[in-house]
Amino acid sequence: MRFIDTHCHLDFDELSDELDTHICDAANVGITEFVVPGITLSQSEALLDFKQRYTQCHIAFGLHPYFLVPESNQAMAQLWQLAQLHRGTLSAIGECGIDAKCDHLALQQALFIEHIHLANTLALPLIVHHRQSHHLIAQAFKVVKPEFGGVIHAFSGSVQQANYYVDMGFKLGIGGTITYPRAQKTHAVVKTLPLTCFVLETDAPSMPVHGFQGQPNLPKRLLSVFEQFCQLRPESKEEIAEQFYSSSCALFSI
Repeated sequence: MRFIDTHCHLDFDELSDELDTHICDAANVGITEFVVPGITLSQSEALLDFKQRYTQCHIAFGLHPYFLVPESNQAMAQLWQLAQLHRGTLSAIGECGIDAKCDHLALQQALFIEHIHLANTLALPLIVHHRQSHHLIAQAFKVVKPEFGGVIHAFSGSVQQANYYVDMGFKLGIGGTITYPRAQKTHAVVKTLPLTCFVLETDAPSMPVHGFQGQPNLPKRLLSVFEQFCQLRPESKEEIAEQFYSSSCALFSI
C-alpha cells in the first residue's frame, strides 16, 4: 500500500534536525509523497528551495490566519505575484481560511476571499483551515465559489457540514483527531460519507495521534490515522488505501 500525507509542515523547525530520517521512516511504511502548505509570504517563497531539495514534496502558497496582521494586505498582493510566477510548481493555494480564535476576523475573511480568487485564477485547489468558523467559510464561498475544490484541513464538523463541503467539491482532511475516543462527531462522518470524500493527513509536527500527546507529530504516524480510519469502515484496507491515494493524486495533480 502507498500513501500521501496531504498536509504536513515538514519545513518546520521541530522536524528539521532529523528531517531526512523522518522522511525515510515514512517511506519505509509506504508514505512516499507529501503536501507542504504555505503559512506566510516568506515561508511560502522558501518552499521553492525546499521542494528542490525534497522532490517528494508538493507545495502550496498561502497566508495562514494565525499569522495575519494589518499589513497582510500587502503580503497577499505579493503572494499573488509569486504564485502566478510559479504556477507550474504549485499543487494548491493555502493554508488559508478563517479562525475565530485568532485576531483580525474581518481581515481574515477578506484575505480568504482573495485566496479563493487566486486559486480560481490559477486553476488550483484550496487548503482550508477552520476553527469555529464553518458559517464564515460558507459566507465566503457565497461571495466567490471555489471552482477547483480542495481540502478542508483537519475536518471535525458534523455530517451536515461534511456534506456541504463535499457538495462544494472539497475533500475532508482526516488526521490524528480520529485516534481519540472523544472524537465521536468525526467518527460519525467517517462512517457515514462515501470513501471518495476523504484524504489522509498528519499536520506534522502538530496534531499528535493518541498516545503521543506533547510530542512533535511525525509523518510516519499517518499509518496510525489510517488504521483507525479502517476500523470505522466496512471496506478492506487495500481498497481504502487505494482510494486515499487516487483521491489525493487527483486533487493535487500528483
